[in-house]
Amino acid sequence: MSKPTRSPAELRNMFGSNLRILARKYPSISDLSRRLGINRTQFNRYLSGESFPRPDVLDRICDFFEMDARILLEPVDNLTERGQILTGPILSDFLGRGVNNLPEDVFPSGFYRFSRRSFVSDELYIVGIVYVFRDSDNAYVRGFEAKEAMRQQGLPVDVKTREFRGYVTRQEDGVALVISRRNSMTCSFNYLAQVASFENNFWVGYVTRTVRESASGTRAARMVYEHLGRDKAGVWEAARTQGFKTEDELMPFHRRLLQIGDPFR
Repeated sequence: MSKPTRSPAELRNMFGSNLRILARKYPSISDLSRRLGINRTQFNRYLSGESFPRPDVLDRICDFFEMDARILLEPVDNLTERGQILTGPILSDFLGRGVNNLPEDVFPSGFYRFSRRSFVSDELYIVGIVYVFRDSDNAYVRGFEAKEAMRQQGLPVDVKTREFRGYVTRQEDGVALVISRRNSMTCSFNYLAQVASFENNFWVGYVTRTVRESASGTRAARMVYEHLGRDKAGVWEAARTQGFKTEDELMPFHRRLLQIGDPFR
């Protein structure tokens, strides 16, 4: 069934309503109209639904608010929801709940030291640093691949290539991290659950990487996260010791949680 045709007045009112919602984020209409390069009197006519913008002005408005021309046709709340993959209407009840419901006491922000078996050498382990931070209701993770690991795979070691980012979501008894390098070159899934320790600052779980099966390579490994918080001295000390390590060079509690010698299941 086709949608009923809407009158020009109805479309102007839809656009004006959307524009009023978007304008709430700015201190004043005068400031917003200056940023847009639109005469304030004319902008007020858009807000009241008295007038439509010219195509070039509409393009400027859409670009400024990061919207598309559906701003003329649909409520802006629908447009912003559809732009969110995990928290939009399709997946919000499945993945969105965990993304938007991760309290600090479950998985705090700050720096973490992690350790796991290397994917390029079964005799070595990787020790690294990641940073977990919040933006609005979401938790994100950011870090950099070890230079030695990149070199062994014949990859560049510049900062841009080594950087990875991801998001953190709550699970029934832990957290999951989905992490990717720039341009989705590689991706990994990480699961962590908190374990009893003196300061309750350790999580143990595993990491899996998205590569094809190989007779010689490992695609999954046990992993440990240690929360360092934002203590600069502790973070700098951990940063100086990151990279490839032998079993004997691992920190004792990390070595214990990694259960070296026991097969990963």
